[in-house]
Parts: sequence; structure tokens; C-alpha cells
Amino acid sequence: MQRADAGLGFIMQYENVAWFQDGKVRILDRRIYPIRTEYVTCQKHEEVAQAIADMVTQSGGPYTAASMGMVLACYESEAMKEADRLAYLKKAAYTLSHARPTTSAKMERFTGSILNAAAKAMREGGDVVDAAREKAVQDLNDRYNRFEPVGEIIASLIPKNGTILTQCWAETDIAMTLRACRNQGNEIKVICAETRPYFQGARLTASCARDMGFDVTVICDNMPAYTMKMKKIDLFTSAADVISCDGYVVNKIGTFQIALAADYWGVPYYATGNPNAAHPTIDTVTIEERDPELALHAMDVKLTLEGVKGYYPAFDITPPELITGIATVKGLMKPDELSGYFA
Repeated sequence: MQRADAGLGFIMQYENVAWFQDGKVRILDRRIYPIRTEYVTCQKHEEVAQAIADMVTQSGGPYTAASMGMVLACYESEAMKEADRLAYLKKAAYTLSHARPTTSAKMERFTGSILNAAAKAMREGGDVVDAAREKAVQDLNDRYNRFEPVGEIIASLIPKNGTILTQCWAETDIAMTLRACRNQGNEIKVICAETRPYFQGARLTASCARDMGFDVTVICDNMPAYTMKMKKIDLFTSAADVISCDGYVVNKIGTFQIALAADYWGVPYYATGNPNAAHPTIDTVTIEERDPELALHAMDVKLTLEGVKGYYPAFDITPPELITGIATVKGLMKPDELSGYFA
């Protein structure tokens, strides 16, 4: 199998996302990279689920971690009888896919894929762990390959040597966009909003862009509107944790306000991702609210006096009228066209 992570930044290499080996899952701790390059080692699939819940990995990372967590569950259950083992794996699939509520429907596709591969190996008398691991790597490779044309779509919309603004860490989407720009000889500039409280834009997106040789600048989360004018932003792009079939983009908190500024300045906003059939309308999406204490900290440093309260919704919702287009694996679509995506 030809790996699809060739030429991408350190953080996009498969072993540096989440990896099963020697009965353990090792996950790059994206909460602190690149300040320190450390890994969280999980010896039980429940620990993988907790790592996902604790934001050890974000963006597309949880899907890889959940898949590798399923491989670990297969390893844990080697001594069980077939019926008991299948029940154990079904429970593990639920635990891993529901580690974070907003993306559980999408996560179920990845855990379900490994579950099916494991069940097939059991029926056929094969090595269940090997089959699950092979499927996890194949799914990871397929996911990267699947989003290569999405990156090419976004790259084709950026003017020669243009400037883009990103939000949070779009992982596969932004890495494939950068690789497509490189292949097209388009030396774009990348401006990353920092994305508090975990600073994914500053630490992850900026690191990936720098690793790949691009001119990259970090701005604070309250600077996008002014920056759009002063730095002549050509395009704003973000990934999406959920895209509802009625054209709403659910993404890292702050996306909505950047989309508002982009609309004001006439800067096109292109999201990346595919609509989710589990969310036909936006009212089916649960917005995760995380520990409010995190809003009072910056990289473990408390910023406020005791008694000051925090509020931390993890995502916000950008309505269709602020979205220029959505780059999907089926091509560029308008938000009001998504209802036909599954036709």
C-alpha cells in the first residue's frame, strides 16, 4: 500500500497521529506539540477514549485514535470466546465513538469499519488483531487519499502567491491543500488564527505549514477582521466537525465570527468536508461544552482571579448564507445543494 502521508508535515505522519504497536496505542499529545514532542501511551481502549475526550488529539486525529483503539480492543480480547469477544468489541466501538458527543455519528463509521473487519476475521478463523490493524491503516490511508481532491479544489481557488486565513487545525484538508499548492507551484502565504484555549492554529496548523516550507503567520483570535483588510486575505477556509445536510457548518468556536468578518470584507469562505446523513438538519447536532475552567487558562497558566467564571462551547454554527462553497469529495457545492449530495 502506498502511503498517502508522503510529503506532509511531521504532525500528519501516521505514526505521529495515533499508532497501535506491541499491545499499546501511542498518541501524539497535540495539546503541547510543538512546545514538547510527547506521546500518550494507552494500554486499554478505555484509555484511548479518555485521551480523545481529554483533547490529546483533535481534528481528524480522534478518528485515527478511535480506529487504533479498536485494534487495541481486539488485542485485549484475544482470550475470549467468539460471542463474548464480539460483544466486547461492540461495547468498545460505542465507548470510542462516543468519547466526544458532537462527532459521534462520524466516529461510528470508523469504529464500525474495524468492528466489521474483526468480525469477518473471527468468522474466517483469521488473526483478528492483524485484520483490525490492517483495516485501520487502510482506512487512514483512504481518508487521506479521499481528501486529496478536496485540497486540490481549495488550492485551485487561491490566486497565485495569494494569502489565506485558516481557523483551528483542519488536518487532512489543510495539509492536502498545501501539498496541492506546492505541486502547482503556488507559494501561498498562510495566516493562522491561534485558536484558544488549546492554540491549535498556532501550534498545529502553523507547524504543519512551516514543516512544508510555507510562509506562515499567527494572529490572535481577535485579529481576523482587521487582518483581512490589512493583509489582503484572498480566501478564508476551515474544515468542519459536522456539516448538516441543510448547509450549516459546525466547526471550532470562532469560525462563525470569522465568517461574519469575511462576509463584510467580501472575502470568500470555503469550508471543507462532507455533509453527514446523520444530521439532516442543524437542530440534530449537539454542541459540546467543555470544562469552563479551560477558558481561564492559557497553556496551563491561570489568567484570572479566583471566582471569575468561564464559558467554553467547543464549536459554533455558521449559517449557509455566510458560506461561499463547501469542497466535498464529490466536488465544490453550494450549501443549498447539499441535500442532493447523497443522490
